[in-house]
Amino acid sequence: MADYIVSARKYRPSTFKTVVGQKALVQTLKNAIASGKLAHAYLFCGPRGVGKTTCARIFAKTINCEHRTPDGEACNECESCQSFHEQRSYNVYELDAASNNSVDNIRELIDQVQIPPQIGKYKVFIIDEVHMLSTSAFNAFLKTLEEPPKHAIFVMCTTEKQKILPTILSRCQTYDFQRISTQDIVEQLTYIANQESIRVEPRALQVIARKADGGMRDALSVFDQITSFTSGNVTYEATINNLNLLDSDTFFRITDDALQGNLPAALMMLDDSIRRGFDPQYFIGGWAGHLRDLMVAQDPSTLKLIEAGPEEARRYETQASRCQPYFLFNAVMIANDCDFNYRNSRNKRLSVELAIVRICQLLHPIARPQQPQRAPLQNVQGVPPQTPQTLQTPRTPQTLQTPQTPPQTPQPPKAAPQTPQTPRTSQTPQTPPSRTTVMTRGGSLAGRGGSMMPSLQRGAPTMSSSSATSSASQQPEMNEPVDEPALRRTWKQYIQTIPEEKLLQTAVQNSDVKLREGTHIDVTVGSDEQMQRINESKAGLLNFLRQQLRNTGLDLSITVNQAAAPKIPLTPRERLTEIREEHPELIDEIINNFGLELS
Repeated sequence: MADYIVSARKYRPSTFKTVVGQKALVQTLKNAIASGKLAHAYLFCGPRGVGKTTCARIFAKTINCEHRTPDGEACNECESCQSFHEQRSYNVYELDAASNNSVDNIRELIDQVQIPPQIGKYKVFIIDEVHMLSTSAFNAFLKTLEEPPKHAIFVMCTTEKQKILPTILSRCQTYDFQRISTQDIVEQLTYIANQESIRVEPRALQVIARKADGGMRDALSVFDQITSFTSGNVTYEATINNLNLLDSDTFFRITDDALQGNLPAALMMLDDSIRRGFDPQYFIGGWAGHLRDLMVAQDPSTLKLIEAGPEEARRYETQASRCQPYFLFNAVMIANDCDFNYRNSRNKRLSVELAIVRICQLLHPIARPQQPQRAPLQNVQGVPPQTPQTLQTPRTPQTLQTPQTPPQTPQPPKAAPQTPQTPRTSQTPQTPPSRTTVMTRGGSLAGRGGSMMPSLQRGAPTMSSSSATSSASQQPEMNEPVDEPALRRTWKQYIQTIPEEKLLQTAVQNSDVKLREGTHIDVTVGSDEQMQRINESKAGLLNFLRQQLRNTGLDLSITVNQAAAPKIPLTPRERLTEIREEHPELIDEIINNFGLELS
């Protein structure tokens, strides 16, 4: 049996034409060779496994080839090419700077620079992982790199360009290698599978290409691993199981559950992934990437940004058509925030579950329990103030049993009344609708326009917040002018109507309101939690403002500004210092008169 050679070595490119995913860069090098305009120093930088060292070797072989082809490739037949392939060429000198990074190693290289080439015109020095050289080695190399002999060409390769001294960078032509696209990796893997007679599924190659993250060498290593695991029959299921990956079907299913508001199914899917050995952060990070792909799949012009095959891309496009942009944008933000804060969370699984709950509630919010809203007792011109004793006065049997009394024969009037008589059960004077809510004697709350509030009278009709909103929308339009002082007063009055909503009270109290264009209210809060609280009660808040200010065209928008967050209360000493700065003479006089001392 012949010795086994891994695919990364067996199918390593030997000509510019076989380099994968670097067409523009390869064409630039070929043009420089064809025109004879060669620099004395090159720097190849980029991610691992994209062909930096391979291109450096092809470049070294091609510039010394005696019979280059018309398209600028090496002939692979001349003495120079043959000695290169047999690794006996003295025109190519390679140095691994990761293990030879001292000044002495650079001095040995400089000695080699002085020796002219035996065959060919140039002597090429390839320095791999050049960023590993010490500062002293870099400084010893500077002079030679700036003024080398005519026959010397340096090609330096690195994955970390930022670690190289600027004095080195300024002396080199820099070539940035890009990550190899998923499609290019799939095509190369398909070619290798055909050469090796290996059966593969296109979806499996897509998974391998995405796992490689733009590195051809990583893709070939994974491909060899899967081939050994499947005995030459690379399937999608075998690839997922061997690489221990969450397949895309998982994220398609949980997204469908979120769109339908099926929270139990979504939570069980997370539990199933954890039982299979996946970290919760890996799950939420993968879902965030899936939601991002759905967001770009909503527009045909950005569909190409998804690194997936044609069949998978159509599946993304189909699911994206069922998603609202509002849902995708907020879902991506929630998932990304959870992934970002995962390390700082004490209960990591709970943080991921809460993110899933929030995403499932975007389109199907959980209904809050309906609580009666009690309007504050306020005085209105023409209506006497009601005391607690008046409100707590027991009803007379006649009042409560009025519907049960038999009908009486109407008596002829003794004299024409000057004013209509008010029924005995309610002695409230007939007044025109006012801006504030009025407490009647019977105990029911009647707002402007006849809207009913929760009543204190037994059997009185009540209205929920949703029905109150709908009844407000049926009221005639009102467009009285609104000024900002009146808006601020009414905004504070709303706090008194929600005594049981402490969190909402805090959010409303700590917010800042401004009136824009006469009808639009800009609300600024200090945190996302406060914005969420006000958003949940937005309908009732707007209804209250419209009724009190007699303007049905009012609308509001909420923004978050951390600078608007409430300040930390001052300590007594800090408060005293502040007052002393405002009134120094008065405070000093008080201290002297009473013999006080400030500790």
